[in-house]
Amino acid sequence: MIQNTTTVAVSRYLCGILLMVSTVIPVQANDIEKVLFLVVEKDEIVASNTLAGRFDRLNLHAKERVRDYKVSNAVAVVVTNQRLVGYGVLAGGWQGTRLEAREKVQQIEVQDYSATVVTNDRILNFYGRSGAWSHTRRRVQLR
Repeated sequence: MIQNTTTVAVSRYLCGILLMVSTVIPVQANDIEKVLFLVVEKDEIVASNTLAGRFDRLNLHAKERVRDYKVSNAVAVVVTNQRLVGYGVLAGGWQGTRLEAREKVQQIEVQDYSATVVTNDRILNFYGRSGAWSHTRRRVQLR
Protein backbone atom coordinates (compact mmCIF):
# COMPACT_ATOMS: atom_id res chain seq x y z
CA MET A 1 0.00 0.00 0.00
CA ILE A 2 2.84 2.45 0.87
CA GLN A 3 4.73 1.53 -2.30
CA ASN A 4 1.54 2.01 -4.34
CA THR A 5 0.91 5.44 -2.76
CA THR A 6 4.51 6.48 -3.40
CA THR A 7 4.30 5.37 -7.03
CA VAL A 8 1.08 7.35 -7.53
CA ALA A 9 2.61 10.43 -5.89
CA VAL A 10 5.75 10.25 -8.04
CA SER A 11 3.65 9.74 -11.17
CA ARG A 12 1.51 12.79 -10.36
CA TYR A 13 4.62 14.85 -9.63
CA LEU A 14 6.24 13.89 -12.95
CA CYS A 15 3.01 14.58 -14.85
CA GLY A 16 2.84 18.00 -13.21
CA ILE A 17 6.43 18.79 -14.18
CA LEU A 18 5.78 17.64 -17.76
CA LEU A 19 2.65 19.80 -17.96
CA MET A 20 4.52 22.86 -16.69
CA VAL A 21 7.40 22.34 -19.12
CA SER A 22 5.06 21.87 -22.07
CA THR A 23 3.25 25.14 -21.31
CA VAL A 24 6.48 27.10 -20.82
CA ILE A 25 8.31 25.78 -23.89
CA PRO A 26 6.20 26.33 -27.01
CA VAL A 27 6.06 23.53 -29.52
CA GLN A 28 7.50 24.67 -32.80
CA ALA A 29 6.50 23.09 -36.05
CA ASN A 30 9.43 23.15 -38.44
CA ASP A 31 7.35 21.88 -41.29
CA ILE A 32 5.46 24.39 -43.41
CA GLU A 33 2.50 22.70 -45.04
CA LYS A 34 2.37 22.59 -48.84
CA VAL A 35 0.07 25.46 -49.84
CA LEU A 36 1.65 26.66 -53.11
CA PHE A 37 1.60 25.03 -56.52
CA LEU A 38 2.66 26.38 -59.93
CA VAL A 39 1.07 25.70 -63.30
CA VAL A 40 3.59 26.61 -66.01
CA GLU A 41 2.16 27.41 -69.45
CA LYS A 42 3.87 28.71 -72.57
CA ASP A 43 2.98 32.38 -72.03
CA GLU A 44 2.01 32.55 -68.34
CA ILE A 45 2.52 30.97 -64.95
CA VAL A 46 -0.32 30.52 -62.48
CA ALA A 47 0.37 30.38 -58.76
CA SER A 48 -2.23 28.29 -56.94
CA ASN A 49 -2.27 29.68 -53.39
CA THR A 50 -4.41 27.21 -51.47
CA LEU A 51 -3.84 29.06 -48.18
CA ALA A 52 -5.62 32.17 -49.49
CA GLY A 53 -7.84 30.29 -51.95
CA ARG A 54 -6.63 32.34 -54.89
CA PHE A 55 -4.91 32.04 -58.26
CA ASP A 56 -2.38 34.66 -59.36
CA ARG A 57 -1.22 34.88 -62.96
CA LEU A 58 2.26 35.96 -63.99
CA ASN A 59 1.95 37.27 -67.52
CA LEU A 60 5.18 37.21 -69.47
CA HIS A 61 6.31 40.28 -71.41
CA ALA A 62 6.99 40.26 -75.15
CA LYS A 63 9.99 38.03 -75.94
CA GLU A 64 10.19 36.96 -72.29
CA ARG A 65 10.81 33.25 -71.77
CA VAL A 66 10.95 31.07 -68.65
CA ARG A 67 14.43 29.68 -68.12
CA ASP A 68 13.96 28.02 -64.74
CA TYR A 69 11.71 27.92 -61.69
CA LYS A 70 11.61 26.42 -58.23
CA VAL A 71 8.69 26.06 -55.83
CA SER A 72 8.62 25.02 -52.19
CA ASN A 73 5.79 24.76 -49.70
CA ALA A 74 5.07 28.51 -49.46
CA VAL A 75 7.38 30.36 -51.89
CA ALA A 76 8.31 30.18 -55.57
CA VAL A 77 10.89 31.84 -57.81
CA VAL A 78 10.67 32.08 -61.59
CA VAL A 79 13.70 32.98 -63.70
CA THR A 80 13.08 34.45 -67.14
CA ASN A 81 15.49 35.89 -69.66
CA GLN A 82 14.56 39.38 -68.33
CA ARG A 83 13.83 39.15 -64.60
CA LEU A 84 13.49 37.18 -61.39
CA VAL A 85 9.96 36.91 -60.03
CA GLY A 86 9.06 35.69 -56.56
CA TYR A 87 5.75 34.60 -55.08
CA GLY A 88 4.98 34.19 -51.39
CA VAL A 89 1.67 32.84 -50.14
CA LEU A 90 1.43 35.36 -47.29
CA ALA A 91 2.41 38.41 -49.36
CA GLY A 92 0.27 37.27 -52.30
CA GLY A 93 0.99 38.39 -55.83
CA TRP A 94 4.14 38.27 -57.91
CA GLN A 95 7.12 40.51 -57.05
CA GLY A 96 9.82 40.99 -59.66
CA THR A 97 13.31 42.38 -60.00
CA ARG A 98 15.15 42.86 -63.28
CA LEU A 99 18.21 40.90 -64.27
CA GLU A 100 21.17 43.11 -65.11
CA ALA A 101 22.99 43.06 -68.45
CA ARG A 102 24.95 39.82 -68.93
CA GLU A 103 23.79 38.51 -65.55
CA LYS A 104 23.47 34.72 -65.48
CA VAL A 105 21.65 32.70 -62.82
CA GLN A 106 23.87 30.01 -61.34
CA GLN A 107 21.80 28.61 -58.48
CA ILE A 108 18.28 28.79 -57.02
CA GLU A 109 17.24 27.50 -53.60
CA VAL A 110 13.75 27.72 -52.12
CA GLN A 111 12.54 26.50 -48.76
CA ASP A 112 9.57 27.35 -46.56
CA TYR A 113 9.05 31.14 -47.00
CA SER A 114 12.52 32.01 -48.34
CA ALA A 115 14.43 31.86 -51.59
CA THR A 116 18.02 32.61 -52.59
CA VAL A 117 19.21 33.17 -56.14
CA VAL A 118 22.92 33.28 -56.95
CA THR A 119 24.03 34.92 -60.19
CA ASN A 120 27.47 35.60 -61.58
CA ASP A 121 27.23 39.17 -60.14
CA ARG A 122 24.84 39.10 -57.15
CA ILE A 123 23.26 37.08 -54.36
CA LEU A 124 19.53 37.81 -54.08
CA ASN A 125 17.06 36.87 -51.37
CA PHE A 126 13.30 36.79 -51.62
CA TYR A 127 11.26 36.67 -48.42
CA GLY A 128 7.82 35.27 -49.14
CA ARG A 129 6.16 36.58 -45.98
CA SER A 130 6.69 40.21 -47.04
CA GLY A 131 7.28 39.81 -50.78
CA ALA A 132 10.57 41.72 -50.56
CA TRP A 133 13.70 41.21 -52.65
CA SER A 134 17.16 42.13 -51.33
CA HIS A 135 20.59 41.69 -52.87
CA THR A 136 24.31 42.13 -52.43
CA ARG A 137 27.13 42.15 -54.94
CA ARG A 138 29.44 39.18 -55.14
CA ARG A 139 33.14 39.75 -54.79
CA VAL A 140 35.31 39.15 -57.81
CA GLN A 141 36.17 35.47 -57.98
CA LEU A 142 39.82 34.98 -58.97
CA ARG A 143 40.97 31.49 -59.83
